[in-house]
Amino acid sequence: MVRVTSTDFQREAGRFQDVALVEPVVVTRNGLDLTVMISAAEYQRLKRRDREVLGLDDFTQADLDEVRVAEPSAETAAFDHEL
Repeated sequence: MVRVTSTDFQREAGRFQDVALVEPVVVTRNGLDLTVMISAAEYQRLKRRDREVLGLDDFTQADLDEVRVAEPSAETAAFDHEL
């Protein structure tokens, strides 16, 4: 992942658009991550996956074993009333 300041990004936007076709470009302001530029193809892939429903057959046995023994963190108790 490439990191670039917002000033440098503005100065060389075309160059960073080309870079974003291959890998994400993080634009920073005041040392903090502000935005991420990715290719349109990668964006579409992520959007499709966002809507993807997985079945048990999509997980490995190791994944399923980890889910079985997983414990919720204490912060999740705030949502117990929704069960």
